[in-house]
Amino acid sequence: MANLLDLRVVVAALTLLVVFQGTYHSIQNSTYLDTSNPLLTSLPHPLSGTHYFASKKNPLNTIFLKRAWGWTTAVFLPLLLTSPPHPPRLRRTAQYILATSTWILFTMWFFGPALLTRLTVASGGECVLHLPGAHGTYVPIPAEYCASRTPVTIASHPHLFPLPVLVDAVGAPEGWTIVPRLRRGHDVSGHVFLLTLSALFLADQLRQSFKAPTWSRAHAYAASATSALVSLWLFSLWVTSVYFHSPLEKASGYLLGVACFAVVQLPIWLSHKFAAQSKN
Repeated sequence: MANLLDLRVVVAALTLLVVFQGTYHSIQNSTYLDTSNPLLTSLPHPLSGTHYFASKKNPLNTIFLKRAWGWTTAVFLPLLLTSPPHPPRLRRTAQYILATSTWILFTMWFFGPALLTRLTVASGGECVLHLPGAHGTYVPIPAEYCASRTPVTIASHPHLFPLPVLVDAVGAPEGWTIVPRLRRGHDVSGHVFLLTLSALFLADQLRQSFKAPTWSRAHAYAASATSALVSLWLFSLWVTSVYFHSPLEKASGYLLGVACFAVVQLPIWLSHKFAAQSKN
């Protein structure tokens, strides 16, 4: 097993191929939706009626993509806990912590707004409220509401709604509440970023498991589940590349995922460096 082609290289090549082919297909056939356009992003995908995966309500998106790192964690932990003692579990745990940290810093929190949120704002992003039932109508509001993800209602923030009559006219439900979103600017594809990072991270964990001469039955099951999820993430990358985000946003998401995976390799690089020094 140890002499097999490096899975990191194989999966890196596959992710690049999938994103490139899906993006090329989306350009040639005009299948992608510019999710940073506030006039479009609140509406169903134009192809959702004829293309199953163009709908954001499909199970792939609602069950798996919305909880992508949770699923990645769910297969990684059994793989780690059932793995042979070599390579060291501590090193693999450090890799997981680094990967999780990059996910948090870029998509959830970085001493305030996440780094991707800061990038969107810096590149001309606009904080908006999408009005219910108004066919893409939105209200621009101050950026701090998006930074804090403050839920907004007509009753709690009446000064944000210059056209309350319009909101009432489109049938806003009683107790209507919405969290404002950033639109416009450069909206790096968070799905492409996370799926790339997840697929590469899990492939690396499998690669390290392959170094062991024997596996327990439990580890074989864990490795099978991990392999299945890597395959699902590759397919999800293709779906995202075909139907969502602009080509440049998908490219930046992919490059960011690869860059964060390079950070995840630090524990391996350090362990090899210390091993070489100890021999000298």
